[in-house]
Amino acid sequence: MTAFVHDYQMTINGKGATSAARFPVFNPATRQPIANVPAASETQLDAAVAAARAAFRTWSRAAWSVRRDALNAIAGVIESNSELLMALLTLEQGKPRAGAEWEILGSALWCREIAKQTLAEEVVEDSTDRLVVTQFSAIGVVGAIVPWNFPVLLAIWKIAPALITGNTIIVKPSPYTPLCTLRLAELCRDVLPKGVFNVLTGGDELGRLITAHEDIDKVAFTGHTDTGKHVMRAAAGTLKRITLELGGNDPAIVLPDVEARKVAPALFWAAFQNNAQFCNATKRLYVHERVYDEVLEALVEYTRGVVVGDGALPTTQLGPIQNQQQYEKVIEYIDDCRRQGHRFAIGGEVAPSAAGWFIPVTLVDNPPDNSRIVREEPFGPILPVLRWHDEDEVIARANDTIYGLGASVWGNDLGAVRRIGAQLEAGTVWLNEVHQYSPHQAFGGHKQSGIGCENSLHGLVEYTNARTITFNRRAAFGRDAPGKAE
Repeated sequence: MTAFVHDYQMTINGKGATSAARFPVFNPATRQPIANVPAASETQLDAAVAAARAAFRTWSRAAWSVRRDALNAIAGVIESNSELLMALLTLEQGKPRAGAEWEILGSALWCREIAKQTLAEEVVEDSTDRLVVTQFSAIGVVGAIVPWNFPVLLAIWKIAPALITGNTIIVKPSPYTPLCTLRLAELCRDVLPKGVFNVLTGGDELGRLITAHEDIDKVAFTGHTDTGKHVMRAAAGTLKRITLELGGNDPAIVLPDVEARKVAPALFWAAFQNNAQFCNATKRLYVHERVYDEVLEALVEYTRGVVVGDGALPTTQLGPIQNQQQYEKVIEYIDDCRRQGHRFAIGGEVAPSAAGWFIPVTLVDNPPDNSRIVREEPFGPILPVLRWHDEDEVIARANDTIYGLGASVWGNDLGAVRRIGAQLEAGTVWLNEVHQYSPHQAFGGHKQSGIGCENSLHGLVEYTNARTITFNRRAAFGRDAPGKAE
C-alpha cells in the first residue's frame, strides 16, 4: 500500500497543479479510500485550455516524425512503469492482474501502432492545368472525457490519435478512476512539450464545463448514451467536433451445431470480461432451442469454477463492481428480475458485505423480450439467456434495440455464421470470436451507440479537418506569369 501513497496532482502546462477542493478515490474491493485528488476549478480549466491553445500553434506545425516520436516516448513511459501502473489500476478499478496487464501493455502497444499511421494528402487532380489536393489539418484543442471501466486504454485511444495529428489535449478521467491517468501525465511531463498533454480531475460539473467551453474545438467522449446526448447538446453551442462511443446491448447468437462444453468458456468471457463492465460485453445471449438446455447447463457449470474476489489476489478471475452507484444499479436489475418472476439459472442472491462491491455472476433463464434485463444495459454480471428457433426471427430480435455497438455469432456452419453476421446492425460483428480490437481496425457504434469511430485511419480523420486546395497552373495575371510549377 505504501507504494501508492502519493501526492496526486493534475498536469497543466507541463507542471503539477493542485486544488483546495479534493475528493476521495476508493478501492472497490474493500470500499476503503486510497487517495484524495484535486477537483479542478473553472479557472484551472481555463488555464489548461489557454496552455493547450498556446502549445497548439507549435505542435500542429511540428513534423509528423516529431509527433510520432512523442507517441513512442509515451509508450516507453508506460512500459518502464508498467508494474506500478498495473498494480495501481487494480487498486482503483478492481480488475485482476490479467486484465490490468491487457490494458496497460495494450496502451503502450496502441501508442506504438498509432505512431506508424499517417494521413497522406489525397491528390484529386494533377494535370497540366490544375492541381487539387485534400489535406488533413489538426482541429485544435481536444477535450477527452474517459470512463472508469478501462481508464488508461480508453484515454490512450483519444490521446494517441489527437497528438499524432497535431492537436493538443485535456483529459478528464472518471472521478472513480483518476489515479493512473494522473500518474501517467506526471511521468510524461519530461517527454512532451508544455501544454500538449494536460489532465484535470473532477466530477460531472467539470465535464459540463469542458463540453461547453468556447475554446475547446473537439470533444471525444466514452460513456453512457444518455450522457452522450448531453455532450452533444453542449457541443452544439460552438459546433464542436465530437466523437461519441456510447452504450451497447450486444447480442450473441449461438447456432444449433455447437458443442455446449466447447463454446461455453468463450460465451462466458464474451459476457463477463472485466466483470461485464464493458460496453462491448455480450448482454443478450440467444441460443438455439436445440442446444439451449445444454449450453445453459455448461455455462452454469463453468460459472461455478470462476473465482470472484479482490483483483490483487493471484487466484481472482473477476473483480468487484467498480463503484457504489453501479453496484446499486446492478442489484436493481436483479431485484427487478425477481419481482417479475424470472428464473435464475445461477446467482441472483447478493450477500451484503463490507469487504467490497461484489455481485455473483447471474444467468437469467429465458426472460421475455420486453423485460428490462433484455431491453436495457445493466453493465454488470447479469446476463439473459434466450431461446430462438428461426433464423429470421433471431436476427430481428437481435436488431430490435436502440443500440448498435457490437454483436457476435457462434457456430460451425460458417456459411450461416457469415450470413447472419452480415445482417446484424452493429459497428463491430465478431464471427466465432469476440473482443478482438486493433489500432488499425475501425471501432464505432451504429444507432444510439455513438457517432464517429476510434482507431484506424478512420479514427485519425476524426481528429482533423479536411482542407481542399485547388491550384490553377495556367493563371496568367501579368507579363511574366509562370507555367506549370515543378
